[in-house]
Amino acid sequence: MNDDLLFAEDTDEPPIEELGFWKVLVVDDEPEVHAVTKLALSDFILNGKRLKFISAYSGSEAKKRFIEHDDIAVVLLDVVMETDEAGLEVAQYVRDDLDNHFTRIILRTGQPGQAPEKHVIINYDINDYKSKTELTAQKLFTVIIAALRSYRDIVAIEENRAGLEKIIDASTDLFATHSLEKFMQGLIQQVSSILGCAKDAAYITTAVAAPKSFSQHASDELYVFAGNGEYSEKEGKRLKDAVDENVYALCKEALRSKQIVYGDDYVVAYCDSKNQNGSILYLTGLARRVGETDKRLIKLFSDNVQIAFENLLLTNEIEGTQREVIERLSKALDHESQGNRHIERMVKMAEILARGLKLEDRKVRILKLAIPLHDVGNALISPTLLQKTDPLTENEIFQIRQHAEFGYQILKDSDKPTIQIAAMLAKQHHERWDGAGYPEGLREKEIAVESRIAALVDVFDALVNKRPYKQKWPLEKVIETLKKESGKHFDPRLVTYLLENIDLFMQVQHDYADLEQQ
Repeated sequence: MNDDLLFAEDTDEPPIEELGFWKVLVVDDEPEVHAVTKLALSDFILNGKRLKFISAYSGSEAKKRFIEHDDIAVVLLDVVMETDEAGLEVAQYVRDDLDNHFTRIILRTGQPGQAPEKHVIINYDINDYKSKTELTAQKLFTVIIAALRSYRDIVAIEENRAGLEKIIDASTDLFATHSLEKFMQGLIQQVSSILGCAKDAAYITTAVAAPKSFSQHASDELYVFAGNGEYSEKEGKRLKDAVDENVYALCKEALRSKQIVYGDDYVVAYCDSKNQNGSILYLTGLARRVGETDKRLIKLFSDNVQIAFENLLLTNEIEGTQREVIERLSKALDHESQGNRHIERMVKMAEILARGLKLEDRKVRILKLAIPLHDVGNALISPTLLQKTDPLTENEIFQIRQHAEFGYQILKDSDKPTIQIAAMLAKQHHERWDGAGYPEGLREKEIAVESRIAALVDVFDALVNKRPYKQKWPLEKVIETLKKESGKHFDPRLVTYLLENIDLFMQVQHDYADLEQQ
C-alpha cells in the first residue's frame, strides 16, 4: 500500500495551523516497538495537533509517566513486561488509583493467550485490545484516530461540565454580592477563570452605569470601572486614556454591534442591559486560545450576568433610599439639625468595627441600616429636656433613660430583620460590659455584639464632638477615657480594635464632620 495514502491527513479535518500536541504514551519493554510506532505515526495530525510521544519500558516506569503527565490522551500498553500482568496492573492503576477515566487505554500484546481478550475487556476498564501481529500501520492509524476522537469528545464534555459548574458558582457568588465594587471584581475573576485565567482584565462602562463621580461626563463616554493586572491602576479613567487605539476600537465595535469579539489572546465581551447602556468586559493575555466551548460559556455567562448586575443596582438604590429615609427620620425624631452628621459617623464607624470582628456581610448591612433607629425612643422625650445644658435632676435622668424602653416598644413587633436589630439596639445601647448599665443590667456577652458596637461608637462620637451639654474633648483625653472604661463600660476587644485603628475612626470624623464645622 502507498504510504503517502496511508498516512494522509484525516480528510474530515482541514489543514490548519498547529495548536499543540496529543500526548501518546508508548509502554513496551522492546525498544523496537517504540521506534516502529513513532515512525508509523510520524506524520499524524488531528485537529491541527501532532503527536508527542512519551516512552516507558516497564509497568513501574509507566506509572511514573502518568504522575508526571496528567494530559496523556492515549496509551499503547503492552501486557507482558517485567511480569505477565504488568500492563494490566498499569491499567488498573490509571483507572482506580489515579481516578483517570479520560486517557484511552489500548492494550497491545504479543502473547494473547496469557491475557485472553474476553477476560481483559470484562475485568479491566480498557478501550481496545490488539494483538501486535494484527496491528499493522493502517490499523494502528485507525485505532489512534478513533481513540483520540473519543478522548477529545470526553475532554470537551468535561470542560463543558466544569465550565457550567464555574458559571453556577459565579452566579451564586455574584447574586450574593451587595457591593458594586465586589461585583465587578468577582465578574472579572470568574470570567478569567472560565477562560483559563487572563493576565489583564477590565470592566468598561458608560456614565449611566458608573459611580456618581463620573456623572458629569457624557453618557456615551466609556470608562474603566474596575480592573486587574495592567488595569488595576486605571480605574476611573476614560477608556481613551487607558488603552491603545486598537483596544479602544475593539471596545467601541463590541458596544456598537452588541457582540462578543475574540482574538488570539483577548476577548471583548458585550454585556447587554435592559436598563443601562450596556457594558464591556475586556480580557487580554489569555493563557490559551479561545475554543468553541469557551465561546459558548462566555456567551451564556455574559447574557445572564446582567441579571445580577441590574438586581444589584436596584438593591443598592432601594437600600440607599431606605437608609436616607431612616437617617432623616431619626434626625427629626432626635431633634437634631440637618447639619448634624452624628448618625452618618456612627454608621461608618460601626461598619469598621463590625468588619474588624469579621461579622458576616449580611449582619454588617443590617447593622448599618438599623443603627440610625437606636435613639428612636427620644421621640417620646421632651425636646427641651434633650437639649438641656444645665445639670439634670434625678427625675430628668429617669425620664431620659426611658427612651431605651420607648424605642424598643416602638420597634419590637416587626418581623423584618433590620427592625428587629433596631429594636434590640434601642433597648441595649446603654447597657455596660460590667452590668452597671440600663434598662436590664445586662453584662458582657449577654449584650448583643451589635449593641456593644453601637454603644462604643455612640460614646466615642459624643466625646470627640461638641454637644449641647459639653465641649469637644481632645483626642488624648478621649483615648485615656476609653482605656479606663475598657472592661467596664465597653467590650475590651472592641476598645482594643478601635484604639489600634484610631486613624480610621478619626478619618470618619473628618469625612463626615458636622456641616456647620466644615
